[in-house]
Amino acid sequence: MGRELEQVASVELSNIAVSETHGEDSPYFAGWKAYDANPYDELTNASGVIQMGLAENQVSFDLLEEYLEQHPEASTWGKGAPGFRENALFQDYHGIKSFRKAMANFMEQIRGGRAKFDPDRIVLTAGATAANELLTFILANPGDALLVPTPYYPGFDRDLRWRTGVKIVPIHCHSSNNFQITPQALEAAYKEAEAMNTKVRGVLITNPSNPLGATIQRSVLEEILDFVTRKNIHLVSDEIYSGSVFSSSEFISVAEILQERQYKNAERVHIVYSLSKDLGLPGFRVGTIYSYNDKVVTTARRMSSFTLISSQTQHLLATMLSDKKFTENYIKTNRERLKKRYQMIIEGLRSAGIECLKGNAGLFCWMNLSPLLVKSTREGELELWNAIVHEVKLNISPGSSCHCSEPGWFRVCYANMSERTLEVALERIRNFMGQMHRTN
Repeated sequence: MGRELEQVASVELSNIAVSETHGEDSPYFAGWKAYDANPYDELTNASGVIQMGLAENQVSFDLLEEYLEQHPEASTWGKGAPGFRENALFQDYHGIKSFRKAMANFMEQIRGGRAKFDPDRIVLTAGATAANELLTFILANPGDALLVPTPYYPGFDRDLRWRTGVKIVPIHCHSSNNFQITPQALEAAYKEAEAMNTKVRGVLITNPSNPLGATIQRSVLEEILDFVTRKNIHLVSDEIYSGSVFSSSEFISVAEILQERQYKNAERVHIVYSLSKDLGLPGFRVGTIYSYNDKVVTTARRMSSFTLISSQTQHLLATMLSDKKFTENYIKTNRERLKKRYQMIIEGLRSAGIECLKGNAGLFCWMNLSPLLVKSTREGELELWNAIVHEVKLNISPGSSCHCSEPGWFRVCYANMSERTLEVALERIRNFMGQMHRTN
């Protein structure tokens, strides 16, 4: 079918295209490739790799399916259906008003009504990934820095740096105080950036934390707010797991503290939220930016034209999230199921002689395998990780991919599989630990 295309070596690509800052060489992504090449299936591939590197919530999917079965009007737009022509022909950057209102109400519900959200301050984006990158574009210039506490979600290396040209300066946190952020660690990171002659534009936190699976204490949030105010920089609070806290009273949003402070210095605070984790809908690509800064809201709305959510998705979710009876039952049931799963994996690991950081949120636990390391180094951690992925056939994420400064910690996801598959994974871990003890 014609001649083969010749590869012309002299044709150049952009700096972004050839940049290494995407982070695909991280073990975090390598584990995914191992799973993709040999995925576990209870019936057809029982010896395959079990995916424990995916922070996905499937424990309450039946509630969503049941709702849509009972409310077909949410997802069906037939001939003459109200709003079909209007939403099919044009979409405003602001998004559908009923959806923004439903999102604001849902965010309030998750926080037990302790914080209020104005629908006019909600900017819609195609997922939290787009929201975090969009905010980075707005808050910082190429070469500037964001301070991010470690350990942090490996995808931030891509989301915050790759296309923006912004740097990440780590705020080093340690197991001695359960990886909580301290004023000393904040100041040290700021000084490190100054020593590199790098302008710090803000601090980005995840609350609840990914990968720790724990919420940030009120006193720590107060200290962070005081720090960013003192330095005259921004604070981005990624709260995408806020509805996956086992009890709403255990989660304090930065929005609550701002409300208590009567919104003093609130213009430097921006909240990221998404329906990917709490509602288990990552494929719907629904994220939001909530900013207390008018200029940021205006600019984010302009830039959101590159990351819009389809009108049909907004229509469906506006209907679903406006149903108070459904949302109340979903939030309550989802929390109960996640807590049960968390207890199942914690007890299973403990029976194998493995301890985890005490958690109260998220879809994962922070597992300590440091006693198994032959060498207490990053290389030693990766040797152990390699054995777990290729011999035990479990894809877990090594702490070094999360920039943890202490070797031997691993993130293990437990909500993206059936209880039966989780039992198989725990059995594999118990067998592995037995082998390790026999050889030592």
